[in-house]
Amino acid sequence: MRKVRMPFALALPAWAWLAVFFVVPIGVVVWYSFGYKPSIFSTNSNDRLSFDRYVEALSPTFFNTFQNTFWVGVIGTLLCLIIGAPVAYWIAVKAAPSKRGMLLALVMVPFWTNFLVRTIGWQVILAPEGWLSGALQFIGVIPGPLDILNSRGAVLLGVVYNYLPLMILPLYVAFDRVSGPLREASKDLGANGLVTFLRVTVPIAQPGIIAGVLLVYIPLMGDYITATVLGGAKGNMVGQMVASQFQTAQNWALGSAMAVLLIITIAVSIGIAALLLWLVTMPLRRRYALRLGEGS
Repeated sequence: MRKVRMPFALALPAWAWLAVFFVVPIGVVVWYSFGYKPSIFSTNSNDRLSFDRYVEALSPTFFNTFQNTFWVGVIGTLLCLIIGAPVAYWIAVKAAPSKRGMLLALVMVPFWTNFLVRTIGWQVILAPEGWLSGALQFIGVIPGPLDILNSRGAVLLGVVYNYLPLMILPLYVAFDRVSGPLREASKDLGANGLVTFLRVTVPIAQPGIIAGVLLVYIPLMGDYITATVLGGAKGNMVGQMVASQFQTAQNWALGSAMAVLLIITIAVSIGIAALLLWLVTMPLRRRYALRLGEGS
């Protein structure tokens, strides 16, 4: 009996943490979303429950902002994957083992600085009167001042910079799991470097790749600091609207409804992506199962 209870007891702190800091806050937000703002001096009331805040949240303005958020989230995650995968692979496979710790520390250097400070730093760099604008004009790349601040492009640049380490670290762990003998065996069987990477390294590293995508995509969709500092009106995101409802408008019901819709959207998009990945890899799994059957 003690052996049966022990694993559950070890998991109790984690379950308690999730319940207190995730389930309960989400439940409060869902409860607030069915309320309303009773007066200009009050934030929320739930004496009359309805779905009116969800109808209000699904206005054309929210829908356009959501489209912009989804675009930034998907493109930003793909850019982090495209940029982070070669870096993580090089650190895990090509770099000398004695230097990998230092390289990983360099990847973590941005996290030693406050998120807001890092984002404001990009605001200074991308400003029309900033040093980057002056340098590009000096060498003749652009004819006038740099005009990228307060746009979706600036937001995209900021989120890629801020969330790239969250992609590199799990990818490094995933690529590091692929041992050298496996790659050597693949090459001995006639596969070149590209085939070895696609047929051996990527399938084994798939859990780490999925973890990196989730670690970037989920917080990126709810980011509002980057959009506020670098985006302006053209780079508005849903997280920015939710924050404004709670902090400026003091309409907690509407902000909660927007937050719930954002959570549902993130969950649904992840589910659709998982389904598409499962359908795409189905022929490969069937081929692998047939080969195992023929081998036995």
